Amino acid sequence: ATQGNLNNHIGVPLTLLAMNKETELGIVEMGANHLGEIKILSEIAEPDYGYITNFGKAHLEGFGSIEGVVQGKTELYKFLKKNNKKLFVNANDPKQLTNSQGIERITFGTPQSDFDIKLLDSTHYLLLEFKEIQIQSNLVGAYNFANLSAAIAIGAYFNVSPEKIKAGIEGYIPSNNRSQLVLKGTNNVLMDAYNANPTSMMAALENFKQANGENKIMFLGDMFELGKEAETEHQNIVDFLAENPFGSVFLVGSNFFKTTNNAAHIKQFETFDELKTALESNLPKNATILIKASRGMALERILDVI
Repeated sequence: ATQGNLNNHIGVPLTLLAMNKETELGIVEMGANHLGEIKILSEIAEPDYGYITNFGKAHLEGFGSIEGVVQGKTELYKFLKKNNKKLFVNANDPKQLTNSQGIERITFGTPQSDFDIKLLDSTHYLLLEFKEIQIQSNLVGAYNFANLSAAIAIGAYFNVSPEKIKAGIEGYIPSNNRSQLVLKGTNNVLMDAYNANPTSMMAALENFKQANGENKIMFLGDMFELGKEAETEHQNIVDFLAENPFGSVFLVGSNFFKTTNNAAHIKQFETFDELKTALESNLPKNATILIKASRGMALERILDVI
């Protein structure tokens, strides 16, 4: 399987070269931020099966628009269709259903799908059910349900037993600032600072809105690689937070700093040092905290402040 972020025109061949005669199944991540990249990577990897996690607003700078994202990612679909291969599809995602017409599909995401995975609880860690077996994950956020469902469906399709699937998911502990729950002093912190785009940011905010806790605080940093959409997308986030006051908000970064904001519960800082100075005189206590930003913001530094 792909190690780390080896998902480009160099990483994909390295992943393939790491396989040998004993390899039964290879999982190859293919990343892209421009049109044509997935097409080339598909021709290199020649996959028998494919799955696209989502069509979110990531890498808009390179793709140009959400339509460009869809066009770029569906280059995998075109390869699979042309070569009579198979595709895993989240049947609860209209974009996946619409764009995968004419390809042999293996579905999950709805009770009518080939694989029926149920979400039993998302108030804390996600609790799922598959084949009447409950699976207690260590992941937070309802948005992770699709990721877990895909893992379960793909594993089950390749004859991994429900018991082994349960053990694999329950044994996975998130790291690297991805959907981590961290206890920092008297504060419960949802650390999701590995990366961010408008789609994942909104998903994180919608989930945090439903989270338990009377004293909610959000530390949100700039979203990168949005190109000409940067101003609009950052303003959309601020407008959502202004219209849905479910906690105190600290925004950091040049893009968020330039947005228009009249809400008293939203504070804007151009640099991390400015945010740090403001926090040091008013440290949060007994708070439920969300930290979300693009990787370049390194917003996990907040843990050293609070």
